[in-house]
Amino acid sequence: MALSNEMVRVGNWFFRWRSYLPLLLAVLFLLALQDFRRLTSEPATDRLWELFCLLVASLGLMIRIMTVGYAPRGTSGRNTTRQVAEVLNTTGMYSIVRHPLYVGNFIMWLGISLFFHLWWFTLLISLIFWGYYEKIMYAEEDFLKQKFPDQFPAWADQTPLFIPRFSQWRAPQLGFSVKSALKREYSSFFAMIAIFTGLKVLTGLRVDRTFSPDAMWTAIFSSSLGIYLLIRFLKKKTHLLDDDR
Repeated sequence: MALSNEMVRVGNWFFRWRSYLPLLLAVLFLLALQDFRRLTSEPATDRLWELFCLLVASLGLMIRIMTVGYAPRGTSGRNTTRQVAEVLNTTGMYSIVRHPLYVGNFIMWLGISLFFHLWWFTLLISLIFWGYYEKIMYAEEDFLKQKFPDQFPAWADQTPLFIPRFSQWRAPQLGFSVKSALKREYSSFFAMIAIFTGLKVLTGLRVDRTFSPDAMWTAIFSSSLGIYLLIRFLKKKTHLLDDDR
């Protein structure tokens, strides 16, 4: 089998199972937990670092929201069985980078990995992310090249693969859909908060040897859980979030 065909095959396999990557990373997080130490003896310093990590991860989530909120129906989805693209996105976030959703994913995991303040762990997570998603991006681009043979080459030639080039920004063709963004990303929002809260609990157990819920993270988790349950109810039981896009 030609190397290019093998890359596509592996990329499609990773694409179908990409939702389970966090399970693999969870094992590494548990291993890194053994080396966790507080930054200083001042709780306020650790609190600021935790909020910084949350801010970094939230930036990744915002990139995803900006991407899916402007995306046409049938694109930028969470499908896992096969590649889907009704049109080739070339405006908005797709005008400055070819894979904005994966850029958002990377920044989210970067923020989460920084929680341990272990440089080697953040580097390891980054390398695993790139090795995993490089294959997926290769398979996706092979699919797009075949489906849009006239449009894809010109767009790919001028648009960076992964590092955004902000000078190329082109306004999205569609308006921003709050409904679409909420429906597609509410689970990512809650998962991010749940992971940070879980890490806070685990690191507390590792250092203090006791279970002592943090008031700030308890409030953040409780609020995000309420938002998650509300949006899920509206999505499953009502038509309020139906989008005509």
